[in-house]
Amino acid sequence: MEQEKFFERIVGVNGNMITVEYSRQVIQNEVAFAVIGDSRIKCEVIRVRGRYADLQAFENTNGLKVGDLVEFTGELLSVELGPGLLAQVYDGLQNPLKLLAEHSGFFLQRGIYLRALDRKVKWHFTPSIQAGITLRAGDRIGSVPEANITHYIMLPLAWKGEWTIESVTAEGDYTIDDIMAVAVNASGEKRNVTMTQFWPVKIPISDYVDKILPEKPLITCQRTIDTFFPVAIGGTFCTPGPFGAGKTVLQHAISQNAEADVVIIAACGERAGEVVEILREYPDLKDPRTGRSLMDRSIIICNTSSMPVSAREASVYTAVTLAEYYRQMGLNTLLLADSTSRWAQALREMSGRLEEIPGEEAFPAYLESLIASFYERAGLVKLRTGETGSITIGGSLSPAGGNFEEPVTQATLKVVGAFLGLSRERSDARRYPAIHPLDSWSKYPSVVNADDLNYARQILRRGSDVNQMMKVIGEEGTSLDDFIIYLKSEFLDYVYLQQNTFDAVDGSTSAERQRIMFADVAAVLKENFHFEDKESARTYFLELRQLFLDRNYEQPDSSDYRALSDRINAKTAEGTKANA
Repeated sequence: MEQEKFFERIVGVNGNMITVEYSRQVIQNEVAFAVIGDSRIKCEVIRVRGRYADLQAFENTNGLKVGDLVEFTGELLSVELGPGLLAQVYDGLQNPLKLLAEHSGFFLQRGIYLRALDRKVKWHFTPSIQAGITLRAGDRIGSVPEANITHYIMLPLAWKGEWTIESVTAEGDYTIDDIMAVAVNASGEKRNVTMTQFWPVKIPISDYVDKILPEKPLITCQRTIDTFFPVAIGGTFCTPGPFGAGKTVLQHAISQNAEADVVIIAACGERAGEVVEILREYPDLKDPRTGRSLMDRSIIICNTSSMPVSAREASVYTAVTLAEYYRQMGLNTLLLADSTSRWAQALREMSGRLEEIPGEEAFPAYLESLIASFYERAGLVKLRTGETGSITIGGSLSPAGGNFEEPVTQATLKVVGAFLGLSRERSDARRYPAIHPLDSWSKYPSVVNADDLNYARQILRRGSDVNQMMKVIGEEGTSLDDFIIYLKSEFLDYVYLQQNTFDAVDGSTSAERQRIMFADVAAVLKENFHFEDKESARTYFLELRQLFLDRNYEQPDSSDYRALSDRINAKTAEGTKANA
């Protein structure tokens, strides 16, 4: 039951934190509006202490002063769920930015909040139940088509207990506010079911039977990830890296090629230029499965670093709540948050204003638990329908100076299942994706043979050791056998770990092609080559590398691909003649 709205007065303003003395009950995470002239600034209760409540404002608080009114709504910070979410660009409070721009122009006005979903669009509703049956929260009453998915209309997730359906609307075209069904509970309370519902962002949606251990790889078509550092469907991963290491390009490649039904991008506090890049380039990306714009199965939550810090936190929770909603339909969702470091910085700023005891580097002492609770909302679940749905969460981090020892990165590494560490050294050498092959790791199974993968990792480690040694004593002080190990590691790096994201063929490598490619590469790595000198070894591996690289750009069913495969086999045999 909704709490009655009431007004209290401000007793303190500190940046975007407001302190209110209250006389009636307030609750944690309750939404309130600070009144300033004709505007109302949205706020959220973040601490209740005695007769005082501290609120974080989601907009600029200039002009607010002691004595101004604050209206408490009795409602938690929530998002609207229903058809029409896909292909939208929202801010952290789920305001559609396109409509905001039409309403306000180039400079968004303070205190304007719009409904998240279009009330005029009609959706073709097909009922899946009949009157008289009993349902629980999350059970389906029908569906509407949305882009390339079936969007299920469910009994609102916030309803408690069992509900008997009195009537169901016939198949036809309706708006999201039209009544789709009427339900009554055991107490005789009657409620209408529409296509929309609300859910508080800080509370996970947990209306499922069981949570299953993620094991099946999420195919991203990025060879370094799928083969060496795989991500599981329903798993978690992070991609920390310095500025310019290619996080945004890698994010686009993953979102475009990953086998996910819905992709959600949460730009939480990134630089405005990077957010603009996402908004400009992302709609132009093509979904390889449909040939249509990738936006048709995507949602973008957008908050730049110039916006109030509290909005960064809201954008993270808004994004994961939308992901949980689509998971409830039995879909596989992918959430990419960029960057969780900016979110943590927002937490640090609010913690300072709350005068809490600081932790390491002034971050709040509870930073680890907040990061863990966010990533814990990922997972593969079994629904009551027998279907499975998943949320895979990938968080980008921007550690200062690329220092992975800082608190946010370390707290993230404790809870994620895969670590894709981007390297300044590799990005400076133009080796993309710049995922460091020795520092990164994954707890999930690969798409290739485990024994061959372990052997390839040994070659990379030994090759790196030889490379470091050559930097000290020079190539002439290295034995021929060690030099061949180094050449093999470079061969593996160039023909497999590096990938041209902007090429139509090489930018997306299916799991089956990865297995074939890696088997060929592993055969070269295992071969016991003998050469007369280092120069002949270098020449041989350069020629073999080029053949593999040329084949990477050819379609598997083409004549050029087959011709290059024959030349690769011949070249490999040429290198082993000395062993005969």
